[in-house]
Amino acid sequence: GSHDTMTYCLDKTSTVSGNESKLVKFLNKCMPCIVHPIIMKWSTTQVLTVTEQLEAGVRYMDFRIAHKANDPSVNLYFVHMVYTTVTVEDILWEVLRWLETHPQEVVILACRNFDGLTKKLHCHLIACIKEIFQCKLCPRNVSMRSFFPPLRMIHCNKANLHPTTWRRELNLFVVSVELWDNSKDTTASHSPDAKQFLFSKEYLMYHFLIFVSEKFFVAGINLTENLRYILVHPFGSLKKMTLQSLPCLKIWIKQQYPGPKKQCINIIAGDFIGNNDFVKDVIELNTKI
Repeated sequence: GSHDTMTYCLDKTSTVSGNESKLVKFLNKCMPCIVHPIIMKWSTTQVLTVTEQLEAGVRYMDFRIAHKANDPSVNLYFVHMVYTTVTVEDILWEVLRWLETHPQEVVILACRNFDGLTKKLHCHLIACIKEIFQCKLCPRNVSMRSFFPPLRMIHCNKANLHPTTWRRELNLFVVSVELWDNSKDTTASHSPDAKQFLFSKEYLMYHFLIFVSEKFFVAGINLTENLRYILVHPFGSLKKMTLQSLPCLKIWIKQQYPGPKKQCINIIAGDFIGNNDFVKDVIELNTKI
């Protein structure tokens, strides 16, 4: 999986999203030449396009969907502090084109956030999904075991959506549980106990539970920075921080086990998935089954 899948195309001219703090908006308005480049450096989590991520082996995509404030159109974008240059609809078509050339593949789209979406816009999103993917959507009340391999496309989420509408349209749900504590300093990742610290519940972890007949468990191994870390590392970026931690993340991945048991992991989502052997290491976990 890829965490914050769409940040490779964040709009350099975009305003800060409506969901961000007043302080961030104020600083960006007062000192855009300084603050905006910093926002871009610490908001970008991927460099590969959606198609390139799929070609690399990613099958779980983390879509943060939003509607721009004061935008009279129904266009939806992706967001991570700022908005993307591409629309949600364009990317869904791109995923479809890839699926049509890879008919035996399974793709899970975890759609969430929904900043600025009204009920009307939710319905528009659902209509787009149904129109674009049609029979490739996972049917309701179908066992995952019995439906493989014909399954082509899974779309999921429930968060912040009108429950009746969403439940009627799609049978996959996501419950997200944020476990990280942004007050922790990422400099601790260089300590001898980095592995134990990085993967404690008090630090830099993002988990999802995805329910569909059976259960998937998605572990997000993405790091997150706090303001103190950014100030201490004025020339740093999320990419630099992630690349420094890859050896530690690699060790943790290799220690995991796939399967249905409580302690097992089904999907691992990370940042900058084209770097290192992340995809290869995750796929090789299947040899443990």
